Formats: sequence, structure tokens, C-alpha cells
Amino acid sequence: MTAEVKVPFVDLTRQFRGLEKELMQAFVDVGRSGAYILGPPVEAFETALARYCGVRHAITVANGSDALFLVLKAIGVGPGDEVITAANSFIASAWVAVAAGARPVLVDVNEDLNIDPGAVAAAITPRTRAIIPVHLAGRIAAMREINDIAEKADVAVVEDAAQAIGARYHDRPAGSLGLAAGFSLHPLKNLGIYGDGGFITTDDDALAGKLRLLRNHGLRTRDDCQLWGYNSRLDSLQAAFGLIKLPKLDAWNVRCRAIADMYRSGLKNHVCVPEDKPWELNVYHNFVITTPRRDDLMTYLKDAGIGSAIHYPVPIHIQAAAHNLGYEKGRFPVVERLAQTMMSLPIYPELEQNEIDLVIQKIKAFFG
Repeated sequence: MTAEVKVPFVDLTRQFRGLEKELMQAFVDVGRSGAYILGPPVEAFETALARYCGVRHAITVANGSDALFLVLKAIGVGPGDEVITAANSFIASAWVAVAAGARPVLVDVNEDLNIDPGAVAAAITPRTRAIIPVHLAGRIAAMREINDIAEKADVAVVEDAAQAIGARYHDRPAGSLGLAAGFSLHPLKNLGIYGDGGFITTDDDALAGKLRLLRNHGLRTRDDCQLWGYNSRLDSLQAAFGLIKLPKLDAWNVRCRAIADMYRSGLKNHVCVPEDKPWELNVYHNFVITTPRRDDLMTYLKDAGIGSAIHYPVPIHIQAAAHNLGYEKGRFPVVERLAQTMMSLPIYPELEQNEIDLVIQKIKAFFG
């Protein structure tokens, strides 16, 4: 019989309880305002997000997938074009290219889970219009190398920063390292709201203007439609919740890095753990370890009441939806090996010290 859960993989209610009074007041304030879509809280949230990410513009949208999709549409990606991205991400990193009418070109990754710049360079063709490096698990990809490749090929770099808000690379924040970036505000993210949401960052004034049109039907005013657009807007209420959470994000990320340090110190002799590089400030959206005994370890932890997960067990090129792309199993050996050996441990700011200690203790006991 499986034990009662002692350490849930995630527990969003813990954070909610700590913020409940502020969130309830925000609900009342927005409710009384009568402005529920693209209202003043959205404008204030966008200003705060742009400042936080070190860019001129932040444009909120309905979700993180739309953030990437709308950027591709805004820069003119369409039929006959190719978009390079990693084979080991969440499926959204690839389907946004398909939705724009382009072909996703998948490539392998390095041991840090992020896209291999050498593989990106090898995948460039005259049809390449954009590169989407994914900052997986809260660690920024090798953006200096990727930007060099993109500049030589004259293609756009669009960061998939869904998991990386607050992360830094050579002291520059995620979201400021390419032409534009897409972020997710899904409840499971480091900065999560209470429903779906996302935002785009960019320093390009013209691109920002076009994105604001695209997210709202192409409307400049209620009766002035400048172009065919989409309906991808963030509600005022969710923006108000985001405004409450954003000032607390740095402290939450510091806590997650402290938990990562404890895991790393306690487990490095038993499993492969992520190591921070001198130029990185990682936010540990997930703490991913690898071991050939992954499946047995996950079962052991489950029986001990400890949650874990795999991000992601089925690589994109093996998904049924990707069959027509023509990738065979074995095409991306690092991605496929990681899919068989990696697992994510519980990591969120509200984890208690005794819970962290229990995770470490049980993993040590498994290998003992």
C-alpha cells in the first residue's frame, strides 16, 4: 500500500494561504472597478514586468504558448519557413511554429538540458527564420553562442523563457537576450497566477506595437482594426494577482536556490545533480537529477510518500503529432538518454526543512 504523501511534488495551496488576504483585497478592488480586461492593473503589471526583465516593453497575453506564437506571427514566420528549437521541451515550443505555418526543426541538447549551439548551427538553412532556445528548468541556454549563430544567419532569436523568470546569464536577465521572449504565468511557474497567462518582452518598439495589436483582434481602438489579429488578452484580475506576487519573486527564487544547494550537497555522491556555472543565476523551476535507476527510485520515493516527476518523458520528435516531421527514434541521443534517466524533485519556496531532509535521506537510503 502506498504511504500517505509526506512531501508533495507541488502544493500551490501553501503559497495561496500566505497571500490570501492580499489576493482577496485585489479581487474586491478589481471587482469594484468594473474594468476587467486590459484595465489599469494590466498596464501596471506590464510596466513592472518590463522593469524586472530589463527591457523596454512587456506585453501580456493569454498564456505562454501564445507569447511565442504571436512573436512568430509578428515577425512574419509562415509557410515554407523553419524554426529551430530543442527536442526535449514541452510540446508548445514546437507547435507554435506549426501554428504559424512553419516547420519546427528539432535539435539535440547538451548535458545541462539546454539546446546545443553546435546542433543549432548545423541545422541552419536558407529557410530558417527563427531560433527558439528553451531555458529549461530555470537555466538560461547558451545565448552568446546562439546569438552569434543567429546574427551570421540573419535569423531572429526568440527566448522560450517560460520556466526562467528571474534567471540571469552573464548578469543579464532572461527575456532581454534575444529579439523577444515568451514567458508563462501558469500557476506552476515561479511567478504563477490563478489561471492561464503569459507575457512577451522585447526592446523593439515596432515589434511591441504590432504585438499589442495582434493580441487584441488587431484593434487600435474599438472601431479601428489595423490588421487581422487574435484574442489573447490577460484579465485585470490576474494582472492584479501578478502585481502582488512579482515583488516577492526574488525572495522565492533565493529560497529555491537554497533548496537546490541542499539537494546538490546531499545527493551529489549518489546521482548526477545540476551544477551552477559562474556566469549563471538559475531559478530552479525544476531540480532535475539523473540516474540510470530513475524508475526504481521514483517508485521507492512514491512508496515513502515523496512526490517526483519527469520533465519530459516523451521527447517531441517521438510524439505522434510529430510523425510527419520524419524524425526517427535515435536521432537525438542526448535527449533520448535524458528522457530515460532524468527526474525532478520537489522544489518550491514553501518546502519545509524537514521535508527537504526527508527527500535527501530517502534517496541516500535507496542507494545505501
